[in-house]
Amino acid sequence: MDEKAQIVVDFIKSKEKNKSKFYFKDLAALFPDEKPRAAKKIINKMIDDEILEYWSSGSTTMYGLKGAGKQHDSEGEE
Repeated sequence: MDEKAQIVVDFIKSKEKNKSKFYFKDLAALFPDEKPRAAKKIINKMIDDEILEYWSSGSTTMYGLKGAGKQHDSEGEE
């Protein structure tokens, strides 16, 4: 896992007692020197590498660690 991916994982793990899913803007804020497009590439690579996963309510998309969170267990996601 590269340094930027580790920043995202550390951030999510530090918040996991309160929430397990985050908006893109929350994760992009971890990289203030990057443009949104560059931050999106970091997040998408983490999804491709199966570190993160998408979660959608139908109207919004959020991101979380793969296999973590209440929705993962209750919705039978794989």
